[in-house]
Amino acid sequence: MDLFVLRHGEAGKTIPSGGSDSKRALTVAGEKEMIVISKALRKMGVGFDVILTSPLKRARQTADIVAKEFKAQKEIRQLRELSPEGNKPTLYQNLSSFKEGTSILLVGHNPYLSEMVSEVVTDEKHVRIDLKKGGIVRIRVMAVAPKLKGELRWLITPRLLRLISKG
Repeated sequence: MDLFVLRHGEAGKTIPSGGSDSKRALTVAGEKEMIVISKALRKMGVGFDVILTSPLKRARQTADIVAKEFKAQKEIRQLRELSPEGNKPTLYQNLSSFKEGTSILLVGHNPYLSEMVSEVVTDEKHVRIDLKKGGIVRIRVMAVAPKLKGELRWLITPRLLRLISKG
């Protein structure tokens, strides 16, 4: 299984009075950047069988932009486990239900995603792989039980993705 982990694009900093963080949307710049990033991913030849996203608005918007570029709107599923307070063991259990050759894109938030990637690719407690907004990681999953373990194939920053999309 190939696991792609994408942090949502740039979101607004403030929450309207009485609003919820879950409704914070991508900025116009964040939307534009995610379109460029999606084009770069397609140009790189990656593909996704399914897109799993946090239910928070900015992550759903990011997933929708990627899905539109890859013509995969029907393959988006929301998972509470990808929200900032999500339960990683439950997420890992959900991932274990996919077939071995499946290519999955996860869209979510930090610090949750960076912590998850670090746990999956290293046994070190003091190692942290930090995802920037719009950054993506590719992990080749080697085992799903007793816990998710994988090999880091690549980590690409938003800046490099912008360059790829131009080239």
